[in-house]
Amino acid sequence: MNTNDTQPATASAAIELSPARRSELRAAAHALNPVVSISQKGLSPTVLDEIERCLKAHELIKIRVFEDEREQRDALLAENCATLHAAPVQHIGKLLVIWREKPASETAATPVRTRRSAPRLTKKAAAAKTDKAARARPIAKGKPRRPTRT
Repeated sequence: MNTNDTQPATASAAIELSPARRSELRAAAHALNPVVSISQKGLSPTVLDEIERCLKAHELIKIRVFEDEREQRDALLAENCATLHAAPVQHIGKLLVIWREKPASETAATPVRTRRSAPRLTKKAAAAKTDKAARARPIAKGKPRRPTRT
């Protein structure tokens, strides 16, 4: 079997992004910190599970790879994206950025929390609010409330 025959199978498993979308995702990933680290031992099932959890939670994640060879980091990026059905966004040095859209069923299943009524007042704030009207003294005619500087 030719190695070129297996290449399109892994490429089709990964999601393809348009250049504009990739640029948007790179800009969004700029402020992110790496959430997963891949050590010298490479991709283990535990690491893949952690990447899967992070993708479900965040969609866009950064991965730090402690591998010295660029070709090995490229292979890790391709393997991650093919295994997890994600899109490679960026590979700079030892940082990999990958993205996978959340399924619509998961986003619809999680209810959006609405805010309750206005925040409760502390005892001090409530007392100050009700006490303010009681403490107000009437203004004497012709006299300012506070002395003015001359």
